[in-house]
Amino acid sequence: MNHFIYILQSQDGRYYTGYTTDLERRLKQHQNGKGGHFTRAFGALEIIYFESFATKSLALKREAEIKTWSRSQKEVLIKG
Repeated sequence: MNHFIYILQSQDGRYYTGYTTDLERRLKQHQNGKGGHFTRAFGALEIIYFESFATKSLALKREAEIKTWSRSQKEVLIKG
Protein backbone atom coordinates (compact mmCIF):
# COMPACT_ATOMS: atom_id res chain seq x y z
CA MET A 1 0.00 0.00 0.00
CA ASN A 2 1.22 3.48 -0.83
CA HIS A 3 1.02 6.30 1.65
CA PHE A 4 0.79 9.86 0.38
CA ILE A 5 1.21 13.35 1.69
CA TYR A 6 -0.37 16.06 -0.41
CA ILE A 7 -0.79 19.78 -0.65
CA LEU A 8 -4.25 20.87 -1.64
CA GLN A 9 -5.13 24.36 -2.82
CA SER A 10 -8.37 25.81 -1.49
CA GLN A 11 -10.76 27.88 -3.55
CA ASP A 12 -9.27 31.09 -2.14
CA GLY A 13 -5.66 29.99 -2.76
CA ARG A 14 -4.71 28.70 0.71
CA TYR A 15 -2.69 25.52 1.11
CA TYR A 16 -3.70 22.48 3.14
CA THR A 17 -1.27 19.63 3.81
CA GLY A 18 -2.63 16.16 4.52
CA TYR A 19 -2.08 12.40 4.50
CA THR A 20 -3.99 9.63 2.71
CA THR A 21 -3.67 6.22 1.10
CA ASP A 22 -5.94 7.21 -1.81
CA LEU A 23 -5.46 10.66 -3.37
CA GLU A 24 -8.53 10.59 -5.62
CA ARG A 25 -10.88 9.47 -2.84
CA ARG A 26 -9.47 12.03 -0.42
CA LEU A 27 -9.87 14.91 -2.88
CA LYS A 28 -13.50 13.93 -3.45
CA GLN A 29 -14.05 13.86 0.33
CA HIS A 30 -12.59 17.35 0.63
CA GLN A 31 -14.68 18.64 -2.27
CA ASN A 32 -17.83 17.18 -0.72
CA GLY A 33 -17.20 18.90 2.61
CA LYS A 34 -16.22 15.72 4.42
CA GLY A 35 -12.49 16.34 4.56
CA GLY A 36 -12.07 18.29 7.77
CA HIS A 37 -12.63 21.76 9.14
CA PHE A 38 -10.23 23.55 6.82
CA THR A 39 -11.76 22.37 3.56
CA ARG A 40 -15.30 22.81 4.85
CA ALA A 41 -14.43 26.44 5.59
CA PHE A 42 -12.31 27.27 2.54
CA GLY A 43 -13.28 24.67 -0.06
CA ALA A 44 -11.01 22.33 -2.01
CA LEU A 45 -9.92 23.12 -5.53
CA GLU A 46 -7.23 20.58 -6.40
CA ILE A 47 -4.26 18.60 -5.16
CA ILE A 48 -1.26 20.53 -6.45
CA TYR A 49 1.55 18.41 -4.99
CA PHE A 50 2.05 14.95 -3.53
CA GLU A 51 4.75 12.54 -2.43
CA SER A 52 4.52 8.76 -2.03
CA PHE A 53 5.99 6.73 0.84
CA ALA A 54 6.36 3.02 1.60
CA THR A 55 5.19 3.39 5.20
CA LYS A 56 2.62 5.45 7.05
CA SER A 57 5.24 6.49 9.59
CA LEU A 58 7.49 8.07 6.96
CA ALA A 59 4.55 9.85 5.35
CA LEU A 60 3.30 11.28 8.64
CA LYS A 61 6.78 12.52 9.55
CA ARG A 62 7.01 14.31 6.20
CA GLU A 63 3.51 15.75 6.61
CA ALA A 64 4.44 17.14 10.04
CA GLU A 65 7.60 18.67 8.59
CA ILE A 66 5.81 20.39 5.72
CA LYS A 67 3.08 21.72 8.04
CA THR A 68 5.73 23.75 9.87
CA TRP A 69 6.89 25.47 6.67
CA SER A 70 5.95 28.94 5.50
CA ARG A 71 3.85 29.44 2.41
CA SER A 72 6.92 30.50 0.43
CA GLN A 73 8.75 27.29 1.39
CA LYS A 74 5.75 25.25 0.23
CA GLU A 75 5.66 27.15 -3.05
CA VAL A 76 9.31 26.28 -3.71
CA LEU A 77 8.49 22.60 -3.09
CA ILE A 78 5.43 22.72 -5.36
CA LYS A 79 7.31 24.41 -8.21
CA GLY A 80 10.13 21.89 -7.90
